[in-house]
Order: sequence, then C-alpha cells, then structure tokens
Amino acid sequence: MNLANKLLLTLVALCAFAGNSVLCRWALAEFAMNPAQFTLLRLVSGAGALAVIVRIAQQKGPRGAFERPKKANWWGALWLTAYAYCFAYAYISLATGVGALILFTAVQMSMLAIGAWRGTRYGAIEIVGILLALSGFLYLVWPQFTAPFTAIAVLLMTLAGIAWGAYSTVGRGSKAPLSDTKTHFVRASLLSSPLLLMGILYSNLHWQPVLLALLSGVVTSAIGYALWFKVLPHLRVTSAAVGQLSVPLIAALGGFLFVGEALSLRFVISSAVTLGGILLVITYRASTAKQ
Repeated sequence: MNLANKLLLTLVALCAFAGNSVLCRWALAEFAMNPAQFTLLRLVSGAGALAVIVRIAQQKGPRGAFERPKKANWWGALWLTAYAYCFAYAYISLATGVGALILFTAVQMSMLAIGAWRGTRYGAIEIVGILLALSGFLYLVWPQFTAPFTAIAVLLMTLAGIAWGAYSTVGRGSKAPLSDTKTHFVRASLLSSPLLLMGILYSNLHWQPVLLALLSGVVTSAIGYALWFKVLPHLRVTSAAVGQLSVPLIAALGGFLFVGEALSLRFVISSAVTLGGILLVITYRASTAKQ
C-alpha cells in the first residue's frame, strides 16, 4: 500500500469513528430520536453490513483480517452492547466534541488500568502523562456536574468508554478482527432484541433520524471498521494510537458544522491538556519498547 492510499484510508477511517458521535448527537438533538431506537438500528444495520463485507472479502480477497474466527465468546458482545447504549443515552445532554473527548479519555484510561492490573508498570514520565490527561478530563467535566442530567450523561459516557476499553482488550490479538467484530455486532443485536418486544420501533419514526442511525451502522461503524482493519497492518502501533487522538477534534468539528454547536475555550484547553497527556504516554511507551 503506497503512502497516499495509506494516509487517505487512515483519514477516512478516523472521520468515520468521529462520525458516530456526530450522527448520534444529530439524531438526538435535531430530531429528538429515542437513544434506544438509534442504537438498535445502528447495531442491526452494522451487523448486516459487516456480514456482507466479510462474506465478500472471504470470497475475493486474501484472508488475514477476514478469516473466519476460530473462537468468539460473548464478552465482546456484552461490552459492545454496554458501550453502544451508554454512548447514545449520554448524547442526550452532551455536546458532540465533549462527549467524544470524554469517551476517548475513558477508553485510554481504562486500557491503562487494565494493563496495570495485568502487571504493566508505568514509569515516571508515563505517570505524569496520565495525571495530565486526568486533569484535563476533570477540567472539562467539572462544570457539567452542576446540572443533574448532564452529570448523569458524563457518567454514562465514561461507562461507555470503559466498556469500549474492555471490548478493545477482549479483541486484542485477534487473527480475524473484522470477522470477530461482525460476530459481536450480530450478538449485540440479539441481546437488544427484547427492545422489539417492548415496541420500541413502533413509535413515531421519521425518515431523517432513521437515515442517520443507518448511516451510523453501515457507514461509520461497519465500513469504518473495515477500512481501519485494512490499513492497520500498514501502520506503526504508535502512528495508529496517535492518529486516534484526532477523533475527538474531528467530532467537535462535525458538531460545529452539522449540529450548530459552539467550540468553547474550555473544550479547546481541555483537549490540549488531555490529548497531550495521552500523547506523552503513547510516545514514551513506544520509545522504551524500542530499547
């Protein structure tokens, strides 16, 4: 894969990840869509799209990331389900960029915590980076606790990030990441099936929010993951991790362009401190790994 294609695919995949926040917030804020409806449509459409992508790839392309997984447990589906619903309900009250930054920080901190629990020891510079990230995170969310509903939204998005961090840990080292992702989406859809019995899809639905939910499932989830898994083997681990730092910023820009949200000075400062701290941890760990 040449450099231009690698950069293009990486940028598109990162925009897709940020697009999930934009589409969810857009559907909830602009059209007052029920978060459960959005999530169920996202999971089901994502499962269907991933099934098609994996099937085509197995027939036409090299196997690798598209192999049929030898083993897939239900933990991935459980964590994915928890992430998806907490994510959507949090966006009832949170701005797009704020929610994405909370999510990203919680993901990174939870993965660092899981690493520490498994025996990873962090050096002084890494600890400084973690403290910087946490201070930026607290600076961002502290004013949110003055309103009860917003405080609950912060908690839900933090739980979504923890769930996604656990989901990422479960999938680490997979020989068939896209096939595993498809399996998890299918199983998360099955776990969500009781919502059908509750009649959640039979309330008034307009085509605009439904389209946004389907775009989230098919384009920014399924196709986004397919592109990411395609380009990931061609990226250094550090480059992939650093690239993901741009997701909250892209999401904030999307919220500004499509949802009409303002970019506050607090968000800019918090992003610089939080993402700078995480960047410090990533680059230091990469440098020590080379030694």
